[in-house]
Amino acid sequence: MPLTGKERRHLRALGHHLEPVVIVGSSGVTEGVIAAVEQALNDHELIKVKINEGPEGRHEGADRIAEATGSELAQLLGRTALFFKRRKQKSRFEDVLKGPHEPRPAPKEDEEKKPRRR
Repeated sequence: MPLTGKERRHLRALGHHLEPVVIVGSSGVTEGVIAAVEQALNDHELIKVKINEGPEGRHEGADRIAEATGSELAQLLGRTALFFKRRKQKSRFEDVLKGPHEPRPAPKEDEEKKPRRR
C-alpha cells in the first residue's frame, strides 16, 4: 500500500537523524546490495541508503532497490535515499503512522459548548 503524503512527511522527520546503513558502490545496485537493504529493512524498518556514482543514476537505483525489496521510497535527497518497509509483526511504526495523522472525531451536536476562559 503506497504511503500518503502525511505518512511520507512523518517518516522523513523520523529519518532525518539517521545515518546511511548501506552504501551503493561504483558497481551499482547488485544482488548483494539488495540483500543488504532487505536485511537492514527487516532489522530497522526505516533506513537510509547512500547511492554513489555508478552505471545507473540515483533515481533509477532508488527505484530498483524499492521494487526489489518491496519497500517504499520515502525520500530521495541528493544521493541519499530513505526507504521504509513495515514489518508484519511487532512493527515500531504501527502506532506512529496511524496516531498523529488520524483526523479528530467531530464533536457531537447534542453536547453543549463550554464557555472559554480568557
